[in-house]
Amino acid sequence: MDFPPLFRAVIRWTITVFGLVAWWQIYRHLAAISIWLTYAAGLSRGSSLGVAVEFFVFEVPKVMLLLILVVFAVGVVRTFFTPERTRRLLTGQSESVGNILAALLGIVTPFCSCSAVPLFIGFVTAGVPLGVTFSFLVSAPMVNEVALVLLLGMFGWKVAALYLSTGLAVAIVAGWTLGKLRLERYVEPWVYENATASNVAAGAELPSMTWYARVQSGFAAVREIVGRVWLYVVLGIAVGAGIHGYVPENFMASIMGRSTWWSVPLAVAFGVPMYSNAAGVIPIVQALLGKGAALGTVLAFMMSVIGLSLPEAIILRQVLKPRLIALFFGVVASGILLVGYLFNLVL
Repeated sequence: MDFPPLFRAVIRWTITVFGLVAWWQIYRHLAAISIWLTYAAGLSRGSSLGVAVEFFVFEVPKVMLLLILVVFAVGVVRTFFTPERTRRLLTGQSESVGNILAALLGIVTPFCSCSAVPLFIGFVTAGVPLGVTFSFLVSAPMVNEVALVLLLGMFGWKVAALYLSTGLAVAIVAGWTLGKLRLERYVEPWVYENATASNVAAGAELPSMTWYARVQSGFAAVREIVGRVWLYVVLGIAVGAGIHGYVPENFMASIMGRSTWWSVPLAVAFGVPMYSNAAGVIPIVQALLGKGAALGTVLAFMMSVIGLSLPEAIILRQVLKPRLIALFFGVVASGILLVGYLFNLVL
């Protein structure tokens, strides 16, 4: 039966409102449900196993609920920032403004450090200044909606805002610094040879989308992104639960505490080869903080894991010469180290 468009619209909005109400009711009762499920199975309160299981049973549904809601919203927002429109927005801006815009645009692109590289290549071939593209390359994996929603749900808005501001600062300053060094000679020649054709393609206008199509894009983002990261979420929370229940507090404090000057560079050195995404590493970060690790050290570890990676360097070799790749990693790592030391000093 074919219903009138107005009737279908009313049905869709009714289902959406009902879904939001149901989401809120489930979310606000998660703590009580997780406690009941954990100890109804006969586990002892306060035991290592009980603490670990309660952490896992509470965090998995909480994180998944937050991810679904925020990824849907960002999926709708992202329909206003297609690669073509993004290129047009960044091309022709002054470098300082371009660095800020590129870092902000990185927030709504949920890429890991490797999957951000193809769009980085597209920006370079479209004529976007090299330093501006580096700001995007840093921001896209490091400061994305998955990282922010996990931080918000696990640590509250203050830590989430802290990570957002420092991540953007690292992306903007790193891109600005690399741009001022005028390193275009270290880009592979084929990139600029293809720039003219890419600029013509980037100028093509795209048809405008209806709001229904944008909402459908939000649902598609949920299917794609949550479907891609849910296993990392579960595994990360499982590791975090083990740390939360079984690792002694004094052990973690001695390795990642603020009193040890070498903890921040050691955390960055460990983080780069790990190559994970926010969904996998942030539950581990939560457990480390709960065991006495210093916030600055943990933030530096998290930034290095999701912002820099060895696979990223291999993919970047397609378009950048080794000296520029090394310089890019060095500048970003230096920014991460400063963030770690700063927050260990003031918090």
